[in-house]
Amino acid sequence: MTDDWIAETLHPAWRQTFLASRVLYREKTDLQDLVILENPTFGRVMLLDGVTQLTERDEFVYHEMMAHVPLIGHGAARRVLIIGGGDGGTLREVLRHPGVEQATMVEIDRSVVDRGLEYMPSVSAGAFDDPRTHLLIADGIRFVAETTERFDVILVDSTDPTGPAAGLFTPEFYADCKRCLTEGGILVVQAGVPFLQPDELPRVQANLRQSFASVGAYVLAAPTYVGGFMTLGWASDDASRAVPAPEVITARVQAAGLTQTRYYTDNVHAAAFALPAFIGKA
Repeated sequence: MTDDWIAETLHPAWRQTFLASRVLYREKTDLQDLVILENPTFGRVMLLDGVTQLTERDEFVYHEMMAHVPLIGHGAARRVLIIGGGDGGTLREVLRHPGVEQATMVEIDRSVVDRGLEYMPSVSAGAFDDPRTHLLIADGIRFVAETTERFDVILVDSTDPTGPAAGLFTPEFYADCKRCLTEGGILVVQAGVPFLQPDELPRVQANLRQSFASVGAYVLAAPTYVGGFMTLGWASDDASRAVPAPEVITARVQAAGLTQTRYYTDNVHAAAFALPAFIGKA
């Protein structure tokens, strides 16, 4: 198939449409509809159930901010849990931190991992072969409810709260994540685009507050996540780990060797928590 236009269908009154120079892969898995296409501007693009998950051109924005803000904020994370994120981009960024001894990824859909490796290998960039990686094809909700393992940072790299991801936004799930965290641990979750999804961030934060003493959010701007800033929810019992002192952030960035990032910097870390007024009000 060539020169097809494929529309993202996330928002009821807004459409983003990609020119597909080639549709490389299309599959209705047991859980979701997976499409990988090639676009002249964004390179290879992955959509799940009609919603853009990532593109080769701008994936670094989301993945760097999902991983580096909590790991730098924590300062001593050794064990990290990723729920979702089957493309491997968040895993790739987590493993850039030399202090991380184990990164456990729990992905519900094996096809996302396999097809990402096949068609978009630059995203994971060998992360699945790192000896620190522990990949489980399983339900993340069930995993955090049953595991006896403990983690310093948990990253919920999920799709929007529909279909198989709906349960990843509940107070019960967040409570199970809290149980799996070490003292002072950090949870980061996907919280939508407030301009087009105004109810998502307030719901996420209300649910997080049932389990955590300190709850906040920070922003990123990825071109293909349309509608303005995207938010990531942040939660911990240690409020100081969101934005440490500037000199502390800089020292940790340098110690981690994060000199080749393309979006995240020590200054961006602090600035991301300065929310535009309409997001802060939400």
